[in-house]
Amino acid sequence: MSDETRNRLAGVLGPAGPEVTCEVCFDELDHFVELELAGADAEAAVPGMTAHLEGCPACAEDHAALRALLEAGA
Repeated sequence: MSDETRNRLAGVLGPAGPEVTCEVCFDELDHFVELELAGADAEAAVPGMTAHLEGCPACAEDHAALRALLEAGA
């Protein structure tokens, strides 16, 4: 099976582990980013968030914007 086929199949099947919804992402994003910036294991605190951010362009954009904002303010 080619890498392209694997990537397409993974996109259809979604992540193997837990994944949060956009609503949960919105509720937990501040906490998740704060943990990331502190060097803590943010994924352990909010299981599935990384998978959601990898698969949801809108939430990934919010994550990047919030992280940039907090990094600039630090």
